[in-house]
Amino acid sequence: MKVLDLQCEHQHVFEGWFGSEDDFQDQLSRGLVQCPLCGDASISKRLSAPRLNLGNSRERPDKHSNENSGEEAVPAKQALVAGPPVDAALVSAWMAVAKRIMDNTDDVGDQFAEEARKIHYGETKERGIRGKASADETQALIEEGIAVMPLFVPDALKGPIQ
Repeated sequence: MKVLDLQCEHQHVFEGWFGSEDDFQDQLSRGLVQCPLCGDASISKRLSAPRLNLGNSRERPDKHSNENSGEEAVPAKQALVAGPPVDAALVSAWMAVAKRIMDNTDDVGDQFAEEARKIHYGETKERGIRGKASADETQALIEEGIAVMPLFVPDALKGPIQ
């Protein structure tokens, strides 16, 4: 198992677990690795300390050594990003808010604007809803006096939140 420290273009830092470096690169190239906070798929690796098992390393040959020349092989360069530290308390608070929103609202999907109007005009029972609306639909709702708030919830948060 390979544990990587990752970061999106918006400086959100998170951890990813992969079967191997090839597995990570494959998932990254297919756009499957996304930031759990903003959904950004532009991900890069951060510097991280690997776990080294040095218990009996002297007894085994170095797997990175070049047997023909006696020189160590140079690992391929990797894209890395260094950024400001992320406040863990802030990330934790965001996750708690997202979980509360998910737990206390009904997902109405693409019917958000229509359902929000029905609730606003008393055509259906008042309740908390979430869903998708275009920028034009959102603006129209606001102009009608319907209280809505755009809130991006990444796909990663739509499943179980840990």
